[in-house]
Amino acid sequence: MTDDMEDLQVTYPGAGTFMFGDSAELSARLIALVRAGKKRATCGALSEFEGEPEAMPKLGRTDIAANWDGTPALVIRTTRLDKVRFCDVTEDMARAEGENDTLEGWRAGHQAYFARNGGFDPEMVLLFEHFELVEDLADR
Repeated sequence: MTDDMEDLQVTYPGAGTFMFGDSAELSARLIALVRAGKKRATCGALSEFEGEPEAMPKLGRTDIAANWDGTPALVIRTTRLDKVRFCDVTEDMARAEGENDTLEGWRAGHQAYFARNGGFDPEMVLLFEHFELVEDLADR
């Protein structure tokens, strides 16, 4: 663990650490969207958390989003959690993710993401997390 990460664990006790996306490029793009105020939600397959319950977001908890190299990028706080089937994600939910302008664009991008990362099913249950930016660590 880096000194910065240890300091953050003192400042934000109980914070989990995670990375957005599944590649350095996607991770950087998603972090930039959070910094720009466009991305205020994220989601993952609920099944991903079954083997790692400590990784599951918790309402009110702060978490550290890391850059692809593991250095801390952002601190976010979970403000809402919903379990929803992929096929039931709404336009408002998709827009909160800030990655696409339309629900159709969100579906296409996320279907491809889930297909790359363990499989896609339109009935799959997602854990949809809304969050607020607590601290941008770019200048830390």
